Amino acid sequence: MTPITPFEEVLERAGCEREVIDHCRAVAGVALTFTHRVPVDTDLVLAGAWLHDIGRSKTHGIAHGQIGADICRELGYSERIARIVECHIGAGLTREECRRFGLAPRDCVPSTLEEKIVAHADNIVKGVSEITIDERIALAAPLGPEVQKRLRDLADEVERLR
Repeated sequence: MTPITPFEEVLERAGCEREVIDHCRAVAGVALTFTHRVPVDTDLVLAGAWLHDIGRSKTHGIAHGQIGADICRELGYSERIARIVECHIGAGLTREECRRFGLAPRDCVPSTLEEKIVAHADNIVKGVSEITIDERIALAAPLGPEVQKRLRDLADEVERLR
């Protein structure tokens, strides 16, 4: 299949599998549904949504967010895009949670509206299909109740934008 967007080409060159690229396309589509009613940088949301899983070219573990952010930085993408990638895991991870999961101790909780939109869109897309937030929260049980609560709070905040 020939790539149809520059982001697909970036993901392919990084070594992402077709399933990851298809997932990123689906997340980008869902993320855009949250951008019509609020003043938000749509181009930033689109770029962050497409690139959010670029770290899966190196690992499918929880570290793919931080690894992906570092890849984006190395490729010359803006820090705003790198932060979307870094903060998309669940509803983000605190510095302490990162440390507990063996990651670099960075604050990876989404704070901008663009970061929140992409994180939530990723939460409600499993593969290429949309799922409910309750399904996502159940899948996040290994991350602990604090993360599950942040997932619910993020969903409540972002879903109002549709």
